[in-house]
Amino acid sequence: MQAVMILVLAALALLAGCGRDDALDNVRDRGELRVVTRNSPTTYFFDKSGATGYEYALVRRLASELGVDLRITVAEDLPDLFRMLQRGEVDLAAAGLTLTAAREERFNASIPYGETPPIVIYRAGTFRPRSLSDLSDQPVLVAADSSHAQSLQALREGGHDDLVIRQEPLDSLDLMAMVDSQEAPFAVVDEAEFKVLQSLYPRLRVAMDLGSARPLAWYLPGDEGQQGLLDEVNAFLERMAESGELASMRERHYGHAAGVSRIGSHTFTRNMRNNLPRYRDMIRQVAREYRMDWHLLAAIAYQESHWNPRATSPTGVRGMMMLTRRTARELDIENRLDPLQSLRGGARYLMDLKRRLPRDIKDPDRTWLALAAYNVGMGHLEDARILTEAAGGDPNLWPDVREQLPKLQKSQFYRDTRYGYARGQEAVTYVQNIRHYYSILEWQDLAGQQPVPPIDIDRLLPDAARDLTLIAL
Repeated sequence: MQAVMILVLAALALLAGCGRDDALDNVRDRGELRVVTRNSPTTYFFDKSGATGYEYALVRRLASELGVDLRITVAEDLPDLFRMLQRGEVDLAAAGLTLTAAREERFNASIPYGETPPIVIYRAGTFRPRSLSDLSDQPVLVAADSSHAQSLQALREGGHDDLVIRQEPLDSLDLMAMVDSQEAPFAVVDEAEFKVLQSLYPRLRVAMDLGSARPLAWYLPGDEGQQGLLDEVNAFLERMAESGELASMRERHYGHAAGVSRIGSHTFTRNMRNNLPRYRDMIRQVAREYRMDWHLLAAIAYQESHWNPRATSPTGVRGMMMLTRRTARELDIENRLDPLQSLRGGARYLMDLKRRLPRDIKDPDRTWLALAAYNVGMGHLEDARILTEAAGGDPNLWPDVREQLPKLQKSQFYRDTRYGYARGQEAVTYVQNIRHYYSILEWQDLAGQQPVPPIDIDRLLPDAARDLTLIAL
């Protein structure tokens, strides 16, 4: 009898162990995908609409396809992230992590879903390093336990023993802030993150690349029971790449970083500090009246006039929103130089353009296309949408239309359009600038509302409140 009981207990233990080792079954039984990430503009953060970020959008889509809820945990730093993964406290790490041999030895890695080169950054006006020898005997900042720290250590061991590596438990934004404030001369960050974040520190520059582009991957715990979940993750990433949704999602979250000069960013930052405060309340008031995001309205007003209510162009457009005389008359604007009237006129005009677009165009593309029409006219925008469809693109998507707008400046294209020649490249630059300024305004607004360091939510919130806070349904 005792022998039978031992066999039964052993069988039960084996079955329990199989359940624990099957990560995919565990996720489905639990009804929840547990993901660890970082709090940054390129991964996961909260804006006025709630949780957002490129990595967040991807894992939320994955959880939806698995038919489970998503539970996000924010790591304090990279060592903390990998500790949680090592202990099996999470199912997946999605945080803009590069694929390295050292990490693959410890964890299961997904197929790559993007790539980014590491770069050395410095502050303009200080010494610019152009080779590894120029980094000699000066501290180079890197995030602790990052792939950049591993790369620098490999360079030290490979003969550059005069490299001084300063590892800090910080994220890219913090490293950039330290270089900007001259607490350190150099830092190594990913190029993709730098492009998104540089608008906050326009004095920072790229000194040089630190090797070729490296693939980005998600990581799962290192045990063998992860294969089922790993297969699902890889199949998901393959589907997203093949359908074009991965590129579309990346453009949505990173596209605003393209097209604005460093000088333009620096000038905007100065104007945001000196000129915006006197008009901020007025812009917010008008945005509420027209149910707009005030950051967007402020970005448009800056692109039009640099928040100068008396701005005048050689062609006769005037005011903060640079309205033409005809547009002002149609909008019942009596005084284009009155900032409140001008803001109301511009907001109303943009809302009208959005309403005139086909109903099946969804935001944010609807807003970007309306802004292009604000600049170049609805007729020319329709010409560009027709060109887009003829070229095999989607006329309802801004990235596709953006590629075709410059053709309106070329006779072989515009002579066959209904409305003819237009400065299409100017419209592209106009929209990209506004997207860029909009992102800066949002991040400056969020700067004073940064999340507190990760805490034990389970101890502080009742179940219902915790679920509303951390679970994306």
